[in-house]
Amino acid sequence: MTTIKNTMSKRMQTAIALVDKTKIYQLDEAITLVKQTSTVKFDASVEVHVCLGIDPAKSDQQIRATVNLPHGTGKTKKIAAFVGTNNEKSAQEAGADFVYGEEEIKKIKDGSLKIEFDIAVATPDMMPKMAMAAKILGPKGLMPNPKTDTVGTDIKKLVTELKKGKAAFKNDSGANVHQAIGKVSFTDAQLKENITAFVDALKRVKPNGTKGTYLKALFLTSAMGPSVKVEVVQ
Repeated sequence: MTTIKNTMSKRMQTAIALVDKTKIYQLDEAITLVKQTSTVKFDASVEVHVCLGIDPAKSDQQIRATVNLPHGTGKTKKIAAFVGTNNEKSAQEAGADFVYGEEEIKKIKDGSLKIEFDIAVATPDMMPKMAMAAKILGPKGLMPNPKTDTVGTDIKKLVTELKKGKAAFKNDSGANVHQAIGKVSFTDAQLKENITAFVDALKRVKPNGTKGTYLKALFLTSAMGPSVKVEVVQ
């Protein structure tokens, strides 16, 4: 008979033991527990995972929106602004890490420009030109889209809001939504405000065609830490 060795670390086993899997925790208690059970030596991300009562196969029930997290995610993302010459200065002043035009779009298409940004924004006039790079940017989730507030005439506003903590989210094929909500080093109050803002954003984009319970379950976890089930207020 083959013996399967338990490779789980003692620290992780101890952390898991602190969580009652049969219990649904109040938010304040869950936040404290998630921070307590973070066993890694770095400042781990805190994530929210929500199971939704939607049918992801139906286009009118797809969730794709943005949320302004009051305290950001704790991670600095590099932003590329695709703009015409008239908007280059505004993009730079707002803090865009890269300011690109038509020439850079062509280079992305042919592979001669390394993609080093996490989010792309664009002015409406640049979108037809960006079509040539869609096959490269699309699969990476980097194509600007009006639904995620990454296309607009006020490029300064787009970049500034993203730098302050605006985050885009969408459902996966299993009707779940996942969102980084901060870091273990955040205060309990900061995490609570971010989580509340995210849940409120989810409620605002509830599809009209959904039936039954919309927010079916919510879990809070730190990176590589055990998940904690949280009470959901519909």
